[in-house]
Amino acid sequence: MSGDLQLGLRIDADTFRGTRDGIPALLKTLRKHDVTATFFFCFGPDNMGRHLLRLRHPSFIAKMWRSRAVRLYGWDILFRGLLTRGPFIGKRLAAVIRDTANEGHEVGLHAWNHFGWQNAALTPRACVYIREDLRRGVEAFKELLGRVPDCSAAPAWLGTKDALALKTTYPFRYNSDCRGESVFRPVARDSALQLQPQVPTTLPVYDEVIGRDGVTDDNYNAFILSRLRPGRLNVLTIHAEVEGIACVEIFDRFLDQLRDRGIGVCGLGSLLDQMGVVPPGGIELRAVPGRQGVVAVQTLI
Repeated sequence: MSGDLQLGLRIDADTFRGTRDGIPALLKTLRKHDVTATFFFCFGPDNMGRHLLRLRHPSFIAKMWRSRAVRLYGWDILFRGLLTRGPFIGKRLAAVIRDTANEGHEVGLHAWNHFGWQNAALTPRACVYIREDLRRGVEAFKELLGRVPDCSAAPAWLGTKDALALKTTYPFRYNSDCRGESVFRPVARDSALQLQPQVPTTLPVYDEVIGRDGVTDDNYNAFILSRLRPGRLNVLTIHAEVEGIACVEIFDRFLDQLRDRGIGVCGLGSLLDQMGVVPPGGIELRAVPGRQGVVAVQTLI
């Protein structure tokens, strides 16, 4: 691989435990390798345990079994907020989020309530819910870090067209709401509305591929490395709950392997800065291998 190949590294913190335990471990690992990344945080209640209500869907059960979810996430994540409202991440773990920003990493908004966004994004009440989620998330971010976020990432890549339109209310320099192949600016339904640029995730995430097609913990890094392409956008999303806890040693070795191959690591904003004119693109909801349901995916126009 050529020495000018770059990997954009996006780190999502979806839960209380991931923020509390995974983020400090990831900061230590990134510090060791002298690299920076883009972190997207949730600020409201951690109600991720309510996803267990999806156990009635066979595909969700299959994914839980294949990815060894209990080992990966732990019982506290799997049941958090199932019966009562979960703890407020931004209030309880403000110091962790501030530490991330103070170490020079790019920090953006993931959501106010990760589970709430996922649960509402494809329903008739999506606009009402997402408008309020964005408002509360931006306010919490500003209260904690003293500024409004300039980038965001929709939970579970559910960057619907309604969500993208609502995001124009805020001064996001870019968003990372979808899967794709290149930096692009989605075309809005309303020709008078200019949507913000997208820096999409281009590579599959750990729990989408582990246990499928022969991918194991032993060869996962090699699998991801084989998917990197010189001269193309390469963006990997990792999760504080996975690479920051259960798979922290795998991620540490991955950064070693990137260095040995001369592959640079940077935040997503740096990739946008390298662009000239951002070309237009389409966006639609599609299924992707290894996930239940659909995600927003870049399309050609």
